[in-house]
Amino acid sequence: MSLVILLAPYFQDNGGGGGSLIFSLGGACCGLIFAILMIAAWWKVFVKAGQPGWAAIVPFYNAYVLQEIVGREVWWLAIYFFLGPIWWIVICLDLAKSFGKEMLWAIGLIVFPYIFFPLLGFGDAQYKGAMKAF
Repeated sequence: MSLVILLAPYFQDNGGGGGSLIFSLGGACCGLIFAILMIAAWWKVFVKAGQPGWAAIVPFYNAYVLQEIVGREVWWLAIYFFLGPIWWIVICLDLAKSFGKEMLWAIGLIVFPYIFFPLLGFGDAQYKGAMKAF
């Protein structure tokens, strides 16, 4: 299918069609920037914990490696697949503790990952070893 045919609806003169293409491209660029930022942050977190950085970009394997970093057993992957938000909360609590951070930092990882994961990865936090929050 031709690119012109795909983009034609965005250039119709119906009171703002061209602007929607600009906003769509802008949103895509912002999404790409956030994705690159998070990949780099996870890569640094994995390397700090003694794991291979490339594991951050492999789907599902990154969850397994993250569990190893925080000291959770393999069966926790079942929670990842069936109860993702609960898994995420527990892993963030454990990750904060594994890097010597407090509960507020864990809440930051849960609620604002685009801020706190780069701070964890690129900041001066040191990996203390696998520690479970509870």
